[in-house]
Amino acid sequence: MNLQLNGKQVELPKEVDSVGKLLGHYNLQSRIAVVEVNQDIVIKEDYESKKLSNGDVVEIVHFVGGG
Repeated sequence: MNLQLNGKQVELPKEVDSVGKLLGHYNLQSRIAVVEVNQDIVIKEDYESKKLSNGDVVEIVHFVGGG
């Protein structure tokens, strides 16, 4: 599947078909993140059920600590 992820074209394995699996693919599942698919924010409770499609535009913003 091809997506635009944070402004870059990426090709993902076909089993990465949901927001939850996408976060797992990039090892972000345990981080606080905001995910937007096609300009709609996806709430955390919907990460596993929100399916991705070829050509979707996804933005992931995750927070890092520091001072």
